[in-house]
Amino acid sequence: MTSDNARWRVPEFVTSFIDGRWTAPTGCRLPVVDPSNGFQIAMLCEADEHETGLAVEAAHRAFVERRWSGKSVLQKQQALRRLAELVQGHIDELAWLECLNTGIPLGYLRNIQIPRVVRNLNFYADSLSQHSAPSVVDPNFLRYVAREPIGAVALISPWNAPLALASTKLAAALAFGNTCLIKTAEQTPLAIARFMELTVEADFPPGVVNLVNGRGSVTGNHLVKHPLVRAISFTGGTETGRHIAAAAAHGLTRVDLELGGKSANIISASANIEDAVKGAIASIFTNNGQQCFAGSRILVEREIAPRFIEAFIERAKQIRVGSPFSPDTEIGPLANLNHLQRVTSFFGSARSEGLEILTGGGRPPGLDAGYYVEPTVVLTTSNASRLSREEVFGPLATVQVVESFDQALLVANDSDYGLAAYLWTNDLSQSLRAAERLQAGMVLVNASMTVDLRLPFGGYKNSGLGREGYEGFRNLFTQEKTVSIAVPAVS
Repeated sequence: MTSDNARWRVPEFVTSFIDGRWTAPTGCRLPVVDPSNGFQIAMLCEADEHETGLAVEAAHRAFVERRWSGKSVLQKQQALRRLAELVQGHIDELAWLECLNTGIPLGYLRNIQIPRVVRNLNFYADSLSQHSAPSVVDPNFLRYVAREPIGAVALISPWNAPLALASTKLAAALAFGNTCLIKTAEQTPLAIARFMELTVEADFPPGVVNLVNGRGSVTGNHLVKHPLVRAISFTGGTETGRHIAAAAAHGLTRVDLELGGKSANIISASANIEDAVKGAIASIFTNNGQQCFAGSRILVEREIAPRFIEAFIERAKQIRVGSPFSPDTEIGPLANLNHLQRVTSFFGSARSEGLEILTGGGRPPGLDAGYYVEPTVVLTTSNASRLSREEVFGPLATVQVVESFDQALLVANDSDYGLAAYLWTNDLSQSLRAAERLQAGMVLVNASMTVDLRLPFGGYKNSGLGREGYEGFRNLFTQEKTVSIAVPAVS
């Protein structure tokens, strides 16, 4: 095993979890790999059409029998809070398992990502007591709107934050009374598999929470096309999101798609340089650079460009790359070999386009095994370059010098994506203009990567369809029923 902390069990086979039980290890077997060294650590058994169908039928049956929606608000709250307590109690184990097959630094998982699971569960447990239905009384009728759960829902999370993002969807779907089918990326199943066992310990009824594993083209395709799946919440790449939307359209299945990004990070001439450097470093290099709303396009006004770029490069060179299990590591390996090859292809593109690589652009010295790349910064003179247009999803930032704040806004909006946008400024009028003009689902001013479950999260353009957050998930996971009851006349 790859860590001195390897005191927890890694299953030999990861199979589907259906109706409260693990299935037998059959079907196509896919290797689960430790990205820090490329060694196989487990085998994933891919769910085919038949097995995926069994999982959907189990979730549908649990919904029809009201095993979850039939529980009282208090009972649901107790189950969600019990699950949150169990996650908190197993936080070191879950972080270790996530680290083992994602390469995300253990400290970040232990202190940021896995605690997010606890917050997700507790937030939606609290929200249960706040649900209300509006009503109107007139002389002849009592009218009100009831919100009801929609049924069995598919929750698909990516490999860059498997458990954290799956739990965001799961907590909301359960809070609104649905039954669930989780699918995460085939490369990163370990922590979610352990989480499923915690749902049993928390006394969730069989069939309420199910797990299927496999490739998107196989298991994912069967899942999103199944006629008993009534809603799909997906986080991942834009092309995959298009395929899911097309598949869902045939059955008029609801979809929420949180997709790719190429977020601009504007550094105004009025900004505090030290704060802007810290924020820009965090917004591109956190989570090994593998994050959908990374501030990967840095647009800096010419007046301060030399000072900012010098300070940014100096800090980027200090980033500690190494084993994700080391407490000193800030960037670990990329998640898998295919992704490593894609990210490094951008280094070749930069060189072929004549762009200046200010730092990085290769494998870190001394890390000959595993899927490591250096934190990389490229100076670009045009927003038309491949590095400025395509999502890299790795520790690579472009820096472009702009002549004015207005030009920065234009360049920021010149993108096929619109998930987030960042601005560093000490000018209130610039903050207000950016909030109005930037074409992005989230605008962060003098802040880096903050998400609030009470507020919508999603993107413009190719960055998605629909919104996560309380209101967005309520619209996705419930359906409205208008009720009118005649009020008898008083004789």
